[in-house]
Amino acid sequence: MGDEKDVVRIGIIGAGFARSTQIPGFRACEGALVSCIASAHREHAESVAREFGIPNVADDWRELVSRDDVDLVSVVTPPVTHMEMTLAALDNGKAVLCEKPMAMNASEARRMRERAQKTGALNLIDHELRFLASRRKMRDMLLDDEIGEVRHAKFLFRSDSRADASRPWNWWSDETKGGGVLGAIGSHAVDSFRWLLGAEVSEVFGSLATHVAERPIARANDMRPVTSDDEALLILRFRDNDLTRGATATISMSMVEQGRAEHRVEIFGTRGAFAIEDSGQIWHAEIGAGEWKRIETERGRLAEGMRDSSWSRGFTAFAPRIVEALREGRSTVEGAAIFEDGYRTQLVLDAARRSNKTGCLSEVKESGTE
Repeated sequence: MGDEKDVVRIGIIGAGFARSTQIPGFRACEGALVSCIASAHREHAESVAREFGIPNVADDWRELVSRDDVDLVSVVTPPVTHMEMTLAALDNGKAVLCEKPMAMNASEARRMRERAQKTGALNLIDHELRFLASRRKMRDMLLDDEIGEVRHAKFLFRSDSRADASRPWNWWSDETKGGGVLGAIGSHAVDSFRWLLGAEVSEVFGSLATHVAERPIARANDMRPVTSDDEALLILRFRDNDLTRGATATISMSMVEQGRAEHRVEIFGTRGAFAIEDSGQIWHAEIGAGEWKRIETERGRLAEGMRDSSWSRGFTAFAPRIVEALREGRSTVEGAAIFEDGYRTQLVLDAARRSNKTGCLSEVKESGTE
């Protein structure tokens, strides 16, 4: 293409998840350059820049979003910072890839969505699991009516990564910073259902718990209270569409459950069921069979330097689609979650928090305009 951009220059804000996943993912893309990095701690940014040969380290994120050598800003920071950084990046004419959860609440997410619509810039939420070949295959089979009308769905996430009470306190322990399993994993759960079923959530019952009530402060002989949730249990009802009628779902997420780590989605229809695991393996069950049967699937590529996981393989597939869109001057990536999706997901998370406080079922409804 004669008008194709030679190189898409990417600025990264954050040196944690970006280091383990996003930077290796973008480095594996033809026509992409991670040109600048910024972090709350400059020494962390400098260390990552040396490791990956990133040519520029910004003094702070405000400098990064205003640089002429940045086309895409990837916001890989605690949720409390997402709105401010995203709005500034959009105002500086940048495309934005924002980590999930999109924001602290639906009001913030709505502002981000509206600003992106006004600028017309590429706006994406990092729901990389949508780009796994196995998930796309499962979605196609659902839409092809292979298990009939959907009755019920289940999402299970089990990890003991925060079960050790001696693990130091950090932002993830702080509700006011956006920490907690509801936002971190619940955003993926809700997006998975919305994308797989094409149905919006109408009502939520939510129960949140904090099992590790305090954690030690690093390099200090003291303890600090934990205000975020390390367990979240949700019951959902969906609005009817061509695939769902009276459909419900349960979501069980914990960061303090021992045993084999699990990340599994199950969809139950009128003629059978599908399930998919973190490995990407798809299973099918017929009514009355009493067992799951394996369906052959592709795992997809893994960028060099990544730890093997569904998130890593998903981002390996997602990153080149982002780069390709920007090189071709497009403001969309087919199948990707955009700010509108992030806003819709945030409405569900907000309803779950309201339900937890009231002990009652909460309606998922639009927030008021500002």
